[in-house]
Amino acid sequence: MSKSRQRDDGVRIRSFGVTFYEGHKPPTLLHGTADWHQLIYATRGALTVYTTAGAWVLPPHRAVWIPSGNDYRIEMSGEVALRMLYVRRRHASNLRTCAVVNVTPLLRELIVRTNLIGALNDADPRQKRLMHVIFDELRVLTTVPLQLPLPTDSRAARFAELVSASPEAPLATVLRRSGASRRTIERIFHAETSMSLGQWLRRQKLLHALRRLAAGETVNSIALELGYNSPSAFIAMFRRELGQTPARYFET
Repeated sequence: MSKSRQRDDGVRIRSFGVTFYEGHKPPTLLHGTADWHQLIYATRGALTVYTTAGAWVLPPHRAVWIPSGNDYRIEMSGEVALRMLYVRRRHASNLRTCAVVNVTPLLRELIVRTNLIGALNDADPRQKRLMHVIFDELRVLTTVPLQLPLPTDSRAARFAELVSASPEAPLATVLRRSGASRRTIERIFHAETSMSLGQWLRRQKLLHALRRLAAGETVNSIALELGYNSPSAFIAMFRRELGQTPARYFET
């Protein structure tokens, strides 16, 4: 980020780019700032971004918008080429909360170009023009349903942690280890995530599958791990949730 650490007079967009090779762990917790929104994107590999509100999985054609002031952490799937934009708070998109967004081919090239430059300063006419195209793209960001809201109740949070660690584990085992009955967990999830337990579990499996697919695993192995009777049953679930088969989704 050396170019981005220069004086901020006139700087409206900063960037940060780094490649994490498989097995390399990023910092456990990354801190948001009061003055900068963040657009987190990977040109290669998949990211999982966690905040106190939930988890978001990002395949290569998606990004997550993090409004200013939000702390987060990142997990990697495979080799990841991370490319981020920091946008001054007054130049915001229409989004007020964390969300996964579609990255158009134009926005992707804008992110890559900005990372090559380092920071965009409106004192430079060419950089100023580039900034305004980015602002235009940010204003029309569209969201996709890749969020997994997380409960705060200790029993439900424990349940979510256990399911995420072992998605193939029998539900009765997870409930017993979380110290609550199914009825209690269902009530808490509905109240704290606005999803039924069944809906939350399906979303959790979907996001787990996205991470594994991005890491290069096969549909067959993922379907077996998640307890589906056949790969076609897993593909049907995937299509219901995201409107495409896994193969088409990662071609987008």
